[in-house]
Amino acid sequence: MSDVSKPRVVKDYEKLDEAILEQIKLTYPAGFEKHLIKFTNREGRLVSALPFDTEEKYYLVRMTLAEAREIIEDDDDYDDDGFLTEDAKTEYEENHDDIDAVIKVENGEGDDDTY
Repeated sequence: MSDVSKPRVVKDYEKLDEAILEQIKLTYPAGFEKHLIKFTNREGRLVSALPFDTEEKYYLVRMTLAEAREIIEDDDDYDDDGFLTEDAKTEYEENHDDIDAVIKVENGEGDDDTY
């Protein structure tokens, strides 16, 4: 479970900082679709998201199953089989060698930003 004292953030994939995107790719080198969770947002709608936990924040990265597939297909960091390339993996590991990005899946509530 995520530390309850951490800020919880719900964001769209394309609105994340590059450093967070790199960490997400390292955490999910085989793509996102099998890791999506569903939660009810503040408006009572069921939405899907990719959970991502850092030392500072717990993220729910909003995306549908179709968007998760499309992101990987369109991203040059992933090969034709949907796996993070060795070049990208090596570069991102060097960029983030001091960060322990661990996924902790849990249900959350929220809409944009902090919830």
